[in-house]
Amino acid sequence: MPMSPPAAAPSRLALYLDLIRWNRPAGWLVLVWPTLSALWVAASGFPGWHLLAVFVAGTVLMRSAGCCVNDVADREFDRHVKRTAGRPVTTGLVSVREALVLGAVLALASFALVLTTSAAAVAWSVPALAVAIAYPFAKRVVSMPQAVLGVAFSLGIPIAFAAVRGAVPPLAWVLLLGNLFWVLAYDTEYAMVDRDDDLRIGIKTSAITLGRFDVAAIVGFYLAFLAIWAAALAGEGLGLVFWLALAAALAQAAWHWTLIRHRTREGCFTAFRENHWLGATVFAGIALGYALR
Repeated sequence: MPMSPPAAAPSRLALYLDLIRWNRPAGWLVLVWPTLSALWVAASGFPGWHLLAVFVAGTVLMRSAGCCVNDVADREFDRHVKRTAGRPVTTGLVSVREALVLGAVLALASFALVLTTSAAAVAWSVPALAVAIAYPFAKRVVSMPQAVLGVAFSLGIPIAFAAVRGAVPPLAWVLLLGNLFWVLAYDTEYAMVDRDDDLRIGIKTSAITLGRFDVAAIVGFYLAFLAIWAAALAGEGLGLVFWLALAAALAQAAWHWTLIRHRTREGCFTAFRENHWLGATVFAGIALGYALR
């Protein structure tokens, strides 16, 4: 029998798109919804097309840059985890230098977008970048590295307020605190997928630290997120649509409990992957609340 021709090697573009998780938008969607919510709250409604475009594009670019740094930092760990063993940096198809250069270009592009907003937003983007770079290394020393990710994934909130108002009011920090709990919820679900592998190779995660209390903690994190945002925005006069959206988000959190309670890899990964719908629901309630106010 004639032998089949060898499969063609993936192009550089295909490898770079795989590196930044282009075909897995859930990672940037959970970033963009709270950021857009903050934009709407800061502007008391639609913030304008310029800011909308800047923050959507900037969020996608920074998440993509973070993937580059994360894969370089974790390349030795990833080879021992089934889910991540095929990542381009881990396999050597993309070099460390290539990944870092691509990450730097993407981060600079995001920073260039922020430069078109306000001096306060530019100033706050610097510590946001520093936390994003630090997160991949937190797994080596912090028992709950998801808390570091929570800060990194929530700093778009004060940056949004700074872009609209030129300052960061207390309300922004309350929303950031609430969003941190949401990140703890969905990234602990994500960590539950790899718990066995992470225990074997010595990585620290919230799923390992929480142990048998992981499911209860995740439910508590969801409740804290929704309760804090409800209290913070109660005075905004967003009306019934906002409270209905929060009720729908609460129902989604209950659904997540059914997915993760048996701690199966499939259930936990599905819960993580579908989290962006919860964020979209909360944003929809805020945006419609201001539109109908």
